[in-house]
Amino acid sequence: MFQQLPMYQNQGKSAYKTDLSNTITLANHLNNPQYAFKSIHVAGTNGKGSCSHMLASILQEAGYSVGLYTSPHLKDFRERIKINGKEISKQYVIRFIERNKSFFEARQLSFFEMTVGMAFEYFAKKKVDIAIIEVGLGGRLDSTNIVTPEVSLITNIGFDHTEFLGDTYAQIASEKAGIIKPEVPVVIGETQKETKEVFINVASRNNSEIYFADESHNTEYKSDLKGNYQIKNISSVVKTVQVLRSLGTFEISDQVIESGLLKVVENTGLLGRWQVLQESPTIICDTAHNKEGLRYTIDQLKKMSFRNLHIVFGVVNDKDLNSIIPLMPKRAKYYFCKPNVPRGMAANDLKQSYVNEGYEGNSFKSVKEALDTAITAANSNDLIYVGGSTFVVAEVV
Repeated sequence: MFQQLPMYQNQGKSAYKTDLSNTITLANHLNNPQYAFKSIHVAGTNGKGSCSHMLASILQEAGYSVGLYTSPHLKDFRERIKINGKEISKQYVIRFIERNKSFFEARQLSFFEMTVGMAFEYFAKKKVDIAIIEVGLGGRLDSTNIVTPEVSLITNIGFDHTEFLGDTYAQIASEKAGIIKPEVPVVIGETQKETKEVFINVASRNNSEIYFADESHNTEYKSDLKGNYQIKNISSVVKTVQVLRSLGTFEISDQVIESGLLKVVENTGLLGRWQVLQESPTIICDTAHNKEGLRYTIDQLKKMSFRNLHIVFGVVNDKDLNSIIPLMPKRAKYYFCKPNVPRGMAANDLKQSYVNEGYEGNSFKSVKEALDTAITAANSNDLIYVGGSTFVVAEVV
């Protein structure tokens, strides 16, 4: 899967497909497993991974068999496909590829298309009660967009993957709104003036009920996922569960919502969201990687108590540095590094961009070398933040 076929997370634009024809062909080949299970479809620029795991945890607490499809993975490909927190078996992955290898090769299916097909077939064969399906990129043309869910959730809109989705909030919202299906209710996590009418219009055309989660005041719930930004995600998830409950198929009490939110890591194994790796010095990693996500994590960093701040930072080469450099604190020592993927930006190039703006730091050959150097330099009262890219975090968790 990794060697023969394109993978967006590693290669970028060359692996992006502009229609669903391959996915539909694959689904037909697999006897359309997407029709065999109920689902919740989750899109958005930031928060969709956290929301997907929260939703899965709540439904698990309610006693249901819950599939969870997310991307990208941090350490192991099988993280992408889980049922009740347990990863798909190595044997199933191997057998799926063996059974379908000639079909994949003949049609030059992408890594993501194959993975979606595998997940949907797995959920169908295991007869899950419901699956939480996270969009990979965008919405309208994403390979996951062949499901007809019970409810859709669009967390928020920000500037990411603009080369595919457009360079205005309205254009990006239009692509995300492509997951809205006829007569399927949709929850919008964050009301934004530039996108609200886009969502309302698409929902109206589809005769779909639309709800704005931040108008529902579901902020009294807490989660084991730390990070102030999770407040918005919790609100989005609670509203989605309330809408799902109102449809009458699933029984989910308020107590179950509460316990599910407090046991997300235990129930699903989620990593890398404001994750504290150690104390003395404190090391925190977070997968935030664009302007909207980093704004929340950096604001939280600035409110914490520490003697000195060390930031281990790496990005991919299509990242808009002009939008994120101004967010970063200047009173910190930076350790610039390149994540170990082809898309990773060279550490020296990243360093130069920051130094040109008055930041202080050095470049390192690897994420490990950067972190080891930061740990050596830090005293027990210091804070080390590791981030900038999912792939940087993947190398330290």
